[in-house]
Amino acid sequence: MINNICVAGAGTMGSGIALCAAQNGFEVILFDLNSQVMEKAINSIEKNLTSLLVKNKISLEEKQSIFNRIKFTSDIQDCRASLIIEAIVEKITIKTELFNQLAMINTAETIFASNTSSLSINELQKNIPNPERVVGMHFFNPAQIMKLVEVVKANKTDDKIIDKIAAVCKKLQKIPVVCIDAPGFIVNRVARHYYLEAMKLVENGIATIETVDTIMEASGFKMGPFKLMDLIGNDINLSVTQSLYDAFNHETRFQPSDLQIKKVKEGELGRKSGKGFYEY
Repeated sequence: MINNICVAGAGTMGSGIALCAAQNGFEVILFDLNSQVMEKAINSIEKNLTSLLVKNKISLEEKQSIFNRIKFTSDIQDCRASLIIEAIVEKITIKTELFNQLAMINTAETIFASNTSSLSINELQKNIPNPERVVGMHFFNPAQIMKLVEVVKANKTDDKIIDKIAAVCKKLQKIPVVCIDAPGFIVNRVARHYYLEAMKLVENGIATIETVDTIMEASGFKMGPFKLMDLIGNDINLSVTQSLYDAFNHETRFQPSDLQIKKVKEGELGRKSGKGFYEY
């Protein structure tokens, strides 16, 4: 039975997952080595809970109880849980190194879930002890609000682990969709063109960033592509595109946008840097 969850990585996604887990009764450990990232995560969680309080969606007592269920730490020795979800940088070597460190202080039954949006879970399994407990658990931004979670089954993932993760998703009030490990899984493979075609419209002078976002939001999308890229982080979004571009042997339809490459080179990553396609 999964009672506690450790989230490794306190960025936008990690802090959102931690908040969601705490809201739904789990004891949570939120880990990050970067003190500035952690401070931002604490402020973000506090702000989200205050917003729920102001809207009368939670009481003051519930707000404090949810916050108290999260342990914020920079000590990896604190990262002992029945489920560990990593939400760190999209580099398979770094994710593998983290999971191997965590394997040394956790039991063989601890489930390792990667929130990767583009890297292969099959590759991730190769150099981790007890690979049958390694699974993909892909949340969407903002994690405390978006309902979908892609549960990714790799070649060695035990079916019982998939069942346990699906059950956790439901306890988190999410909708789990099980898919087989493949480039981009389901959502990112389909949604990649939401971003790429939007950037082509701007690059070709057909429409402005604001016009594209306004039209897409008026069409029913919660966020326009440019606002969404700024929320996700242009560096992360570009990394996913590059991953799919490579996985599909450089098919033109997945070619990264020069517009986004320029943004990343200039450090205009979106909300987290204060500027992306918009200023914050």
